[in-house]
Amino acid sequence: MPKMKTKRGAAKRFQVRGSGSIKRGQAFKRHILTKKTTKNKRQLRGSAAVHKSDVASVRSMMPYA
Repeated sequence: MPKMKTKRGAAKRFQVRGSGSIKRGQAFKRHILTKKTTKNKRQLRGSAAVHKSDVASVRSMMPYA
């Protein structure tokens, strides 16, 4: 059997933490920022965890992570 391939787009977007949870970046912070409030932009900083309903699909895209 050949090796399973990692989806490279997923590998660039997600990172598996030591605890096993998956880290993702926040969306809605790239452009059209003038109409968004400062509070909204501030709360979009940093990273967040992938929701438990999406974890299985992310793990299937990254079999070796």
